[in-house]
Amino acid sequence: MPSPLTWFDHLPSTQDEAHRLAATGAVPGTAVAARIQTAGRGTRGRAWVSGAGGLWLSVVCRPEQGESTAVEVVGLRVGLALADYLDTLLPPPSSLTLKWPNDLMLGEGKLGGVLAEARWQGDRLSWIVMGIGLNLHNELPTGTERRAVRLLDAGVSATARALAAPVTAVVANAARTAVPLTEAEIAAFHARDWLRDRELRLPRVGTACGIGPTGRLRVRRGDGIVVEVDGTVELSKSP
Repeated sequence: MPSPLTWFDHLPSTQDEAHRLAATGAVPGTAVAARIQTAGRGTRGRAWVSGAGGLWLSVVCRPEQGESTAVEVVGLRVGLALADYLDTLLPPPSSLTLKWPNDLMLGEGKLGGVLAEARWQGDRLSWIVMGIGLNLHNELPTGTERRAVRLLDAGVSATARALAAPVTAVVANAARTAVPLTEAEIAAFHARDWLRDRELRLPRVGTACGIGPTGRLRVRRGDGIVVEVDGTVELSKSP
């Protein structure tokens, strides 16, 4: 039975509405989409420009198993699944890459992002709301440090209404568990890793070299030692 997907013309944030529904017992896969968000957000409280023409969607997820690393793991798992799905829409040889921890990249431009927000009861994971933002044929923001791209620019004219249901299904399926990433998933991320071999200034000076099972970024320091870190990524120089 399909999970409910509710559309709004305007919302401050689909994330907030999805959290509200989750708190009232919404089933996994319940989704909220808005034509326009007036207070959309990305990671670490950054504003997310969400004008008409893009897909702004939040999905209630209740992973069967969850630990303290659940948010990072599920976010990466969803990113991998979305990249696989979106690749089926892109004309060859185009394909998406993933910039740790949550950016969907097309070439050197940001196509979209994944925002995972968890709510806990003590040590027990209650739910995760997965926020998905995809640039389709919306007007792109200007004056930002990172270039944004749209699916339309890659020859894909699909609308938000057409993509909302399949994207919801992809997200809900990928977020069923919050167990550590498997070797196959780590290898799949490696194949799409936008940061791989790039020099970093933050969160640790060194060379990006993949992710670990708990979703943390692996960085090779100047002395050759590989460490796993969290935090905001900054390149040592522009790509």
